[in-house]
Amino acid sequence: MDDLTLSNAGRWLLNRRSFLQHTGTGLGHIALLSLLAKQGLLAAEKDRSPIRPSIRPEAPLGARPPHFAPKAKRVLVLFCSGACSHLETWDYKPELIKRHGQPMPGSDKLITFQGENGNLSQSPYEFKPRGQSGKYISELVPNLAALADELCFIHSMTAKSNTHGPGENQMSTGFTLDGFPSMGAWISYALGTEADDLPAFVAIPDPRGVPQTGPNNWSAGFLPAVFQGTAFNADKPIPNLATPKEISATADRSTREFLKFLNGEHLRKNPGDTELSARIASYELAAKMQLRAAEVSDLSGESAATKELYGVNDANKVKAAFGRNCILARRLLERGVRFVQLFNGSYAMGEGVGNWDGHKTLKQQYDVHGPILDQPAAALLKDLKARGLLSDTLVVWVTEFGRMPTFQKGASGRDHNPKGFTTWLTGAGVKRAFSYGATDEFGYQAVENVATIYDLHATILHLLGLDHERLTFYHNGTERRLTDVHGEVIREILA
Repeated sequence: MDDLTLSNAGRWLLNRRSFLQHTGTGLGHIALLSLLAKQGLLAAEKDRSPIRPSIRPEAPLGARPPHFAPKAKRVLVLFCSGACSHLETWDYKPELIKRHGQPMPGSDKLITFQGENGNLSQSPYEFKPRGQSGKYISELVPNLAALADELCFIHSMTAKSNTHGPGENQMSTGFTLDGFPSMGAWISYALGTEADDLPAFVAIPDPRGVPQTGPNNWSAGFLPAVFQGTAFNADKPIPNLATPKEISATADRSTREFLKFLNGEHLRKNPGDTELSARIASYELAAKMQLRAAEVSDLSGESAATKELYGVNDANKVKAAFGRNCILARRLLERGVRFVQLFNGSYAMGEGVGNWDGHKTLKQQYDVHGPILDQPAAALLKDLKARGLLSDTLVVWVTEFGRMPTFQKGASGRDHNPKGFTTWLTGAGVKRAFSYGATDEFGYQAVENVATIYDLHATILHLLGLDHERLTFYHNGTERRLTDVHGEVIREILA
């Protein structure tokens, strides 16, 4: 025997050569295990069991710790409804200029959402290099373009649907179907809020109305109802908050304290009833909001310079109203609201009129929408930074999908395109003046570092200190999560 010998006791023993061989390889194994342990790749450390947030029935929105140290404490999502074209805003394509009016190679009689496509069409808006980074951004959004050095672009985003409703659903909930919890609801479920007198999650609809799928964008789905978003805007605050004149402040306070006592007794007799605790918490929050929400919606105390910055005195009434919504978003964030979803664009006024759905007369429509978005949104970013909020606030700009590089047959606008579009982020935990991924030379489809909405959601949760694979809720026999069974953190964009 070369490696083993049999001892008098009947045990197999290593000979000298085998001992030296195994000692050498063993040291290598130890080193490998040490490296794997440091990277959290050992099987024992790759636990994927759910992490259930510890939710107190009497305070379901109380602040809760994340899974690991976060970079961001709160999130603002700016959602441009109607599929804002990446080719008119963020994604510069010189080849579109070069081949303007020519057929797109390989797309003979290409049929998309609304029918046959025509030839390639350059953007009607000029792109210019911006900031120290020289990032090319369209003249449609000059104020946002001036902030290019603050932004982190994902140019290779893809979606699962080319229809507005399912597309909105996926961007807000991770699923194209109705009935799933929104991103803000998941985050409220996981982390609660630092504000005990305001909702954890506020949705601010566009001044012109709600997006196509409306409350689906801020629904709690199958999560407890207390985690759904509260929807109001600067011009339409939450109704019925004012105390009637005939009720004194003392009587009002005494009534609330008595109701709190009765509700507490009822909850004590029905332990574990989450619907009851959620209902009580909602009523108590509504009572607190009688005092606080009216104050947060009152912009009269804002300085003249701030109002000028946001454009709230603009002759364009819709732009002025969106400016007020942007101030409201800042006021909510600085008062501890965990998740704010701010909408730009509405379907209440018909296709293309109140939103970014530029099928037929893209330039005519975008000439309206661009100024409404640009100054107020840029002011919001500048104001957050000036107040020190951007260091621990994550801001994410999204739309449901992109647009075709061709104009539709017989029209002067672009059809729906989920194969490649742009989102951007700024603030806590992301690189500045950075671009990730790319679409092809025409902006038709993502070809470099292709990203999904699942990846975007996973990254947002990661920046909040949440593991998207372990933040789950058991529903109908399945451990549900925001990212379904997909998604990877886009680590390349992390600062």
